[in-house]
Amino acid sequence: MENRLEQVKRLINNKEANERLIESGVIMLDPNSVWIDDRARIEPGVILYPGVIIEGECKIGKDCIIGPNSRLVNSEIGEGTEVAYSVLLDCTVGAFTNVGPFAYIRPHSKVGDHCKIGDFVEIKNSVLGDGTKASHLTYVGDSDVGKKVNFGCGTVTVNYDGTKKYRTVIEDNVFIGCNSNLVAPVVLKEGAYTAAGSTITDDVPAHSLGIARARQVNKEGWSKKL
Repeated sequence: MENRLEQVKRLINNKEANERLIESGVIMLDPNSVWIDDRARIEPGVILYPGVIIEGECKIGKDCIIGPNSRLVNSEIGEGTEVAYSVLLDCTVGAFTNVGPFAYIRPHSKVGDHCKIGDFVEIKNSVLGDGTKASHLTYVGDSDVGKKVNFGCGTVTVNYDGTKKYRTVIEDNVFIGCNSNLVAPVVLKEGAYTAAGSTITDDVPAHSLGIARARQVNKEGWSKKL
């Protein structure tokens, strides 16, 4: 396996590789600011914005848009997918999916077709089914996620107890409320919901609502006593 220095050396003399790709139908807004490993396979119609770095044996399908300052390493991107200001490492992203801005997809992750991985979302060692959305501020680690799942803002799969890592299973059509903690190992069955602000430690049955939060108490006139 190549070391880091050898990988970088492949990017230094990129002018000829860029010219070949442009002749094949790849569009580069500024070829001088795009660095591409000569092992990458990029199909016609792909648009590469300034600051893009493509390392290793990447595969990028036709009509993709790789937005500014994105870095892809040994990753496969399906056709029609758009990536913006994001880092993708040793992962697979399906077709017609939106990634970013500022998303981080880590090794051993697989994202399906027609998904949305939004701003400040991190995916690690997880599988996300087609049509699943994690639009912002979410961590999905060591998880098996079905189709058409919606992650509310601030969702965390709590996968590490300080000694071991555990997996979270989320079946199809699950809706996860904002600021939910899913403490693995845990299973959310098909069509389940979690209430916003819940810390889920037990399995949620199919088509059920899981609520795990303290009840609100209002102290009348409390601030006047300060």
